[in-house]
Amino acid sequence: MKKILLVTIFSILLTPLYAGPNDKVTKSGFISKKNIHPVKNDFNIDDPKNKIIVIYNHGQNKNDFVSGCSWVSMLRNHASLIDQEVNGKKIMVYNLCSDHLRGDMSQEKNWWNLKPKPQVYKGKHMLDKRVELNLELIEKFVKAGVPRKQVFITGHSCGGLTTLLFMTRHPDKVGGGISYMQACFGKLSNNYKVKKLGVDKAMEKFRKKNPGPHDLRQKMNDEIKNNLKTPLLAFTHPKDKYEGLLSDWLDEIPSVNRIVISENFKINGQKCIRKGDDWSEPVKKGHSMDIGLCFQYYNPVILDYIASRIK
Repeated sequence: MKKILLVTIFSILLTPLYAGPNDKVTKSGFISKKNIHPVKNDFNIDDPKNKIIVIYNHGQNKNDFVSGCSWVSMLRNHASLIDQEVNGKKIMVYNLCSDHLRGDMSQEKNWWNLKPKPQVYKGKHMLDKRVELNLELIEKFVKAGVPRKQVFITGHSCGGLTTLLFMTRHPDKVGGGISYMQACFGKLSNNYKVKKLGVDKAMEKFRKKNPGPHDLRQKMNDEIKNNLKTPLLAFTHPKDKYEGLLSDWLDEIPSVNRIVISENFKINGQKCIRKGDDWSEPVKKGHSMDIGLCFQYYNPVILDYIASRIK
C-alpha cells in the first residue's frame, strides 16, 4: 500500500500542473479571441471577399510520425490578430490539425540511420503531405469566395518549415507566408554544439550519425533557398535549441525578411510568459519565444506584411 501511494505521488509530481484537459486543441477549425478552441469548422464565411484567412500549422515532437495538434498557449498570439482590420478586411484564424499524417517511411523505425549513406527518402515525407493538406484547405477557402491573395500560411517549428516549403512550391496559391522557428529534425543547435563547433563541423557530426535525415533536411533547405521567390516573414531566435543557430541560411534568400526575435528571453525589455486556459509560466526556451505573450510586440510587423501582400 505504501509503495502504491509513493508511486501515485511521484506520478502527480511529474505531471505538469498547467496541462489541464482543456488546454489541448485537437480539432481543425476557426478560433475566436474568447474561445481559442476551434468554434467553427465549416466554410460558410460571411462576406468572404472582405476576410483575410490566416492558417496556423502546429509543430510536433517527432519527425515523420503521427503527433499531437496544438495547445491553447500556442494559439494565443494568433488569436490576438482576429478581427484586426487590414485595408478594410478582417482577419480570421484557422487552426489546421495535421496530426493524422505520417510519412511513407515512418514505419521504418531506424530510417534515420539506414545505410549505405546517403539514404534517400522513398515516397512522401510527412512534411510533403502537410503541404498538400494546406493546399486542399486553401482551395476550400477560395471556393467559399475568399480571394486567394487574402489567404496566408503560417506555422511554428515543423509548421514553420511546412510554411517555407509551401511558399516554395505553391507561391501563386496564397497571398503570403509567415514562418516561426522553422525546424523539424530535432534539437540540432544544442545536440551538435553549433555554437562551439560552428555550422559546418556540427552538421558533419549530424550527417555521420544520421545520414538520411541530414540529407533530407539539406535537400529541403536547398529547395527553399533556390526556389523561394515570394516575400515571406521568418522569425528565429539564437537560443532556440532546434535550428536557432542554423538559421542564417534564410538571410541568403532575397525574398525572406528574417527577424531575429531577441538575444535573450525578453522582447522590447518585457519578460515573456505563455498562457494556457487557466495557467501561465515564464518562457525559458528559445523555441517558445513566438508563443510568449510578449511576442505580440511584433503584431504591427505582421499586419504590415499582410497589408503589403493584399494590395
